[in-house]
Formats: sequence, C-alpha cells, structure tokens
Amino acid sequence: MRLFTVSNFITLSNLLCGCLGILAVLQEGDLRKAGLLIGVALVLDFFDGFVARLLKESSELGKQLDSLADVVSFGVLPGFILWGLMKDSAFLPQNTAWMTFLIPVFSALRLAKFNIDTRQSMSFIGLPTPANAMVIAVFPYLAESSPEIADILFNSWFLPVYILIFVYLLVAEIPLPALKFKNYNWQDNRFTYILLILSVILLALLKLSAVPLIIFGYILYSIIQYIRNK
Repeated sequence: MRLFTVSNFITLSNLLCGCLGILAVLQEGDLRKAGLLIGVALVLDFFDGFVARLLKESSELGKQLDSLADVVSFGVLPGFILWGLMKDSAFLPQNTAWMTFLIPVFSALRLAKFNIDTRQSMSFIGLPTPANAMVIAVFPYLAESSPEIADILFNSWFLPVYILIFVYLLVAEIPLPALKFKNYNWQDNRFTYILLILSVILLALLKLSAVPLIIFGYILYSIIQYIRNK
C-alpha cells in the first residue's frame, strides 16, 4: 500500500489548511483568514480526486483520508468560525456558543455515512459538508463588508437557527444533485451547467455575497424536487 502519493499529499494539504484555520481563530482571532483557508481547502479537495483518477492512484486509503481531512477543514474549522462569530456577538448569550460544535459533530456523521452509503455514487443524500463550509467561510467577510448583513448575523436568532437547520440538512434523507459530469452532453448535465452558469453570473454581480444565495438555491431546488418526486 502506497502511503505517499501525489493525491494523498494534496488531501493532507487540505487537512493542514483546516488545522491552520483553527489556529487563526484561536491564536489570532482572524476569522477572515480562517474563511480563506476553507476556500483553499475546497480547491485542494476538488483536485485530490481529479489527480487520483488522472494518475490512477485511487484507493480505499485515499477515500478514508479524504473524509478525515474533510472533517477537519469542512467540519471542525467552520464550527470554530461560528464560535468566533457567536463569541463576539453582544446579542447572543455566551452559553449558546456550544451549539457551534454541532457542526463538526454532524459533519463527521455525514462523512462516515457517505463512505458506506452505496446510494451516493452520482448524487448526495444530505447536504455535502463542503457546501455548508462555503457558506460559513464567507460570513466573516460579509459581516465586515456590510453593516446590514452584520446586523442579521449578530442578532439573537440567526446563527442558532442556521446551525439547527444545517445540522439537520447534513444528515437528512434528502437527495441533492452531485455536481459531477457524466459526459459533456447538455441534456445529461443540464442542472450542473445551469448552476455553474448562474453561479458565475451571481459571483460577478454580487461577489462573495452570492455564495450563500447559490448554496441556498441549490438546497431549495433539491427540496422542491424531492417533494415533487414523493
């Protein structure tokens, strides 16, 4: 069994980003830096699988290592970012900050479930941890860039309600489209193409403010499809 492959090195770099992000929160109180490291981890998480397939390095070890890295970068680190936000809020009782660590707990549960769930080869059952992490990563930027958004983030209900909804979505039996290309045909990949095009347009117009809208739209579409199919 080869431990040190190129794809495993990329996966471990993803894990390192998560560790450095936690340090940024605890030692520096720099939530923006922590959010940026989630962004870097997302890029690495995409490329480790791509490189593994390209170099024929796919293995059970790589699959397990990928989930372990994701628990840190897309579970524990987002939990610490939310902890930093809630700790600094004058409108939230300090004894509610423990709720932020429901994110890493349910992220770990989600990733363990994903590894043994054979239904999730071409779609997801429950919200992928990187999607949740993307939204949390931009919260510190939005709070600093817009007083109106800061008022929403730091009020007495938004973050606790966000946490409760999203920990449920992580493990919910709701199918969400996996953004994987079966081929390059429009009909077979229509949803993925439309989401990518809309995402590019929204990012160009709204910049980081578009990230929550994209993820919320993705979730809402999936829930509507789930209800229609039932």
